[in-house]
Amino acid sequence: MKANGGAAQTLAQKLIAKAAARASVAVGDIVNCQVDLAMFHDSSGPRRLKPMLEELGAKVWDTSRVVLVMDHYVPEQDDDSRRIVRIAREWAKEQQLPYVYDSQGICHVVLPQKGHLKPGMFCVGGDSHSPTGGAFGTYMFGIGSTEMLGVVVTGEIWVQVPRTIRMQWHGQLQPGVTAKDMMLHMIGRFGMNGGEYQAIEFCGTGVKALSMQERMTLSNMSAELGSQVGLIAPDEVTLAWLKGAGVHDASCEGWYTDEGADATTYEFDASALAPHVAAPHSPANSKAVEAYDNVPIHVAYVGACTGAKLDDLRAVAHVLKGQRLATGVKLMVAPASVLDQSMAEAEGVMQVLRDAGAQLLPTACGACSGYGGSIPDGANVIATTARNFKGRMGSATAQVYLASPYTVAASALRGRISDAREVLA
Repeated sequence: MKANGGAAQTLAQKLIAKAAARASVAVGDIVNCQVDLAMFHDSSGPRRLKPMLEELGAKVWDTSRVVLVMDHYVPEQDDDSRRIVRIAREWAKEQQLPYVYDSQGICHVVLPQKGHLKPGMFCVGGDSHSPTGGAFGTYMFGIGSTEMLGVVVTGEIWVQVPRTIRMQWHGQLQPGVTAKDMMLHMIGRFGMNGGEYQAIEFCGTGVKALSMQERMTLSNMSAELGSQVGLIAPDEVTLAWLKGAGVHDASCEGWYTDEGADATTYEFDASALAPHVAAPHSPANSKAVEAYDNVPIHVAYVGACTGAKLDDLRAVAHVLKGQRLATGVKLMVAPASVLDQSMAEAEGVMQVLRDAGAQLLPTACGACSGYGGSIPDGANVIATTARNFKGRMGSATAQVYLASPYTVAASALRGRISDAREVLA
């Protein structure tokens, strides 16, 4: 349905128009939007916001619209992390925040699992991977602490309406190929600024065939394409997942891009996609896995919001079941949330990983943000994380390759970067 029968609108335009209380918006318009929800974590939130709010003598505009997640510096391992987390916990009590998730997992995974997102919402997050919310038909993007201060005080933020780039995937992925491979392929093609000042929308039969957690990976890594948001039109898959999270009032009605809307479309064949790997030190250094099949691996890391959800853990277990890691390879697994880990335990997935020789780490951001877990100096690492910038995982001399959970598991099994399709066959 077009806005009031007027000009065709993209999904991004519809979401912004709703937040701005307008019938429609045009690309380039600068509008003031009402924020439905603001999320931040122990690193981006209280330790930065508390002193600024006190200096202004200001208060939080609506505590019921604020979510705080402790995920970056937990479990606390040194005095600095203890200080940061203490500030967050004390401020949450002072403000009487109703939604605080302490050591429950990574914010981008915990937020929807706790039922805070649904189609039609306009949200901001104090983290660059906040576009994960776009998988649910939510306009959600990351902002810095100064912008967050404005949101927390006023409940509003201005945006310039972006042009939409539609990434249309036809067909369906082969077994052993995932949304992570789709993203690495797109980032390799367009670069890390390929969606700069744009809204990216993922669409087509290849996207509709994905599970919600796989869709979350697409939206999450729209940040690596340089986009403000990574949107997916909600459908019956979205609604079924949200019902499982306790959200029963969600609707898909109207939340799609109108035919004829102003957007640029690129087309891809999901069925022809090979697993992809990004070489150090950028996600844009991405090629098909065969380009790196002789690279030895010392550490395999399964973690982060983009690579350790339940679907990801299942993929790793599928490859490793009944097998043992290659000699000299260390496999570290940090599940994305307590809920995902408990479900994986119930299914026997975690036992498969332990039997294969995996070392279990806490459900937190961990080594993805350079905290928790030991990445040895000079090691070749293959990881399910979203970024492989030099030194990001702690060691400046480690060579970090990015890949899907299937590829990481197959590489841990063989001791070199490997195509999981060969193992699964």
